[in-house]
Amino acid sequence: IGSTLDKKDRISQFIQSFFPERTAFLEEIRKEALSEAVPILREETAALLRVCLKTKKKPKILELGTAVGYSALVMMEALGGEGEIVTVENFPLRIEKAKQNFGASPYQDKITLLEGDGSRILEELLEKKEQFSFVFLDAAKAQYPLWLPSILKLLSPGGILFCDNILQGELLLESRFYLERRQRTIHKRMREFLRLLQREESLETSILPIGDGVSLSIKKL
Repeated sequence: IGSTLDKKDRISQFIQSFFPERTAFLEEIRKEALSEAVPILREETAALLRVCLKTKKKPKILELGTAVGYSALVMMEALGGEGEIVTVENFPLRIEKAKQNFGASPYQDKITLLEGDGSRILEELLEKKEQFSFVFLDAAKAQYPLWLPSILKLLSPGGILFCDNILQGELLLESRFYLERRQRTIHKRMREFLRLLQREESLETSILPIGDGVSLSIKKL
């Protein structure tokens, strides 16, 4: 197993050697987040995300899980400021940091940060009959299957649903009986979520072993 993991790390490092350098602004946010153990977008995942965004012209993006704002800024930078992002976060400390980072960026007027419980905010967006051409999901993993019906209603035909960290550090590969009790809920919910994605008739879905696992779905026209 060790040699397999080493090879995976080497492949990852090799691929990353071809990536363009991050801007100084994003690099500062990334380093600060890592120093404070805030989970942020991995480089391979960010590269795929940028490619997917390029398929949309001036997309309207819904992000569930702002954290400190790094991924929203990566997306907006990839779009050259062409588009808009509505991003949702529930943790006060991360909200304040995200506000600071957005305020220091050239994209402040393109990003709307909604504060509070994701389930409630999704309902409010549905009541307003909002539509999004791109949804980036990287929030509390146990909520994924519960949020999916609302997300599908908010996602416009031809829209993309991009979900990050779906393998949970390879946790999903294990039998639930080998896991600690506190891990079993996430294990169960994430496996349920992946089954829902694959069975959802309105979606065409691919699951990719990139970063910590990505699912990529397109809503059929």
